[in-house]
Amino acid sequence: MKPELVKEAAQVIPDPQILINVVSRRVRQLNSGRPQLVPSTGERLGIADIALLEIIHGKVTYDESIDPNL
Repeated sequence: MKPELVKEAAQVIPDPQILINVVSRRVRQLNSGRPQLVPSTGERLGIADIALLEIIHGKVTYDESIDPNL
């Protein structure tokens, strides 16, 4: 993962545990064939970097109101 993308995504999702969970879930979705939600930039990006970009651009969000203990 590119450190600058992690820093930018942390501005959107400040809790590191939630950010990791959102990125890992999105990586699984991308690996299973779901289309990416941001256009390719031309530079070689890993799947985690694509997930981070989707978070940065507001294409992937999370709901804080869901109880994680359920």
